[in-house]
Amino acid sequence: MSEKIELEVVVPGELTGKRLDQVVAQLFSEYSRSRLQSWIKDGFVTVDGKHAKIREKLYGGERIRVDATVEPIETHAGENIPLDIVYEDDDILVVNKPAGLVVHPAVGHRSGTLLNALLHHFPDIALVPRAGIVHRLDMDTTGLMVVAKTLQAQTELVCQLQDRSMGREYEAIVLGVMTGGGCVDEPMGRHTKNRLKMAVIRGGKEAVTHYRVLEKLRVHTHLRLKLETGRTHQIRVHMAHINYPLVGDQLYGGRFRLPKGASEETQVVLQGFKRQALHAKKLELWHPATREQMSWEVDLPEDFQQLLAALQQDSKDYEDDDF
Repeated sequence: MSEKIELEVVVPGELTGKRLDQVVAQLFSEYSRSRLQSWIKDGFVTVDGKHAKIREKLYGGERIRVDATVEPIETHAGENIPLDIVYEDDDILVVNKPAGLVVHPAVGHRSGTLLNALLHHFPDIALVPRAGIVHRLDMDTTGLMVVAKTLQAQTELVCQLQDRSMGREYEAIVLGVMTGGGCVDEPMGRHTKNRLKMAVIRGGKEAVTHYRVLEKLRVHTHLRLKLETGRTHQIRVHMAHINYPLVGDQLYGGRFRLPKGASEETQVVLQGFKRQALHAKKLELWHPATREQMSWEVDLPEDFQQLLAALQQDSKDYEDDDF
């Protein structure tokens, strides 16, 4: 299984004096710069019928031709794992990821991942780096993810992530009652002592999380959050940083404590919720082929709904007792 890439163009005069790699990056922008550079190095790109070097200057009027064969990149096996597909066409796939599903194989999770499921569902996606995965969700975070089915679609979606034109909104339940919404603008990087964790650190990468209150509960808050950047564990780290950790977050939430005065039913639900209460609720992007703006939104998963209902009932019982 392989894909043949055949491209041809005459260099326009306005690109006079630019290097070959700069010219092809502009003329074939549907492919990543690194991929185009590798094709030049491998001799798959010719200028007027002759092989050229990356830094060769062009003067306009030259005929550039690309003859490349893309071989499968992913060597992992496809596995018949059910996918909740929200949308699919020839270019993209939008899935609603369940809790417990790892996105990409890693130490401790060599199989049974979303990537393995994608390779089974659409074998040709092996031609795309990381099986088309352009962004990730933590294993126990649920909700919407977009996957690219072609190299061109992946390049465009990565650009949307980088220029922040892709919109991602989440819902979460945090410990503590917030007075109102706000924004956490704190740089993040790898934790200096625990390499499994991320942290707010001086000199880290820019990380911005916006949040607003959906509902104030007795000792919790139901939030809607919007990512401006997409760092690993960003929402979890930022909420813990401002002392409103996500319910069920065993990595950043600190020692588990039951709220005082909680009913037996509420205690059972909280004790049984073993993951962070975080759901990728809404996804918005520009379709990489049609340029149409598209948007999807999915319901909260059942366990999240049960948790929210229990905390709402806890608040109601407290109000009734107070009355």
